Amino acid sequence: MNKEGQDALFAELFSSYRQPIYHYLYRLLGSFEAAEDILQDVFVRAYRALPGLAPDANHRAWLYRIATNAARDHFRRQKLRQWLPLRDEEDGAHEKMADEGYAGESAGPSLELSLDVQHALEKLPLHYRETLLLYSVQEMTTAEIAGVLGIGQSAVKMRLLRARELFRQVYDEA
Repeated sequence: MNKEGQDALFAELFSSYRQPIYHYLYRLLGSFEAAEDILQDVFVRAYRALPGLAPDANHRAWLYRIATNAARDHFRRQKLRQWLPLRDEEDGAHEKMADEGYAGESAGPSLELSLDVQHALEKLPLHYRETLLLYSVQEMTTAEIAGVLGIGQSAVKMRLLRARELFRQVYDEA
């Protein structure tokens, strides 16, 4: 693919997936600022990797894999810094801004999760949160999720089962 074709494909991918990936990252990270930062990183990584992308690749799964890996990198950096974010009055404003969508766009149904649901999600281990969000909110198939997470389809099904059980427990306790 030539440079013009790559640029056109990137523009199409950015236009189509910017908002859904932002919503996924916001729910995964629980932070408006982190989701925006990681979203930029995702599309920089995607642009750089575009020349090596197979012509028949599943673009959606490919971008979500980049997003998931970027979120994991973010969590790793947080652990290394030994920094734990503290909630304060401003968090409500950030969540309201995120619920309005990326860059002022309407959020649509994928972001219409209550704060109780968001807080329960934040208590789940990352690998369960990723799987549950990709399946329930982003409406991916188990095959797509397997590609995104780099695991087998049976592992995806097991994670979904365990994630749902744990989510119910955490949500009921709240």
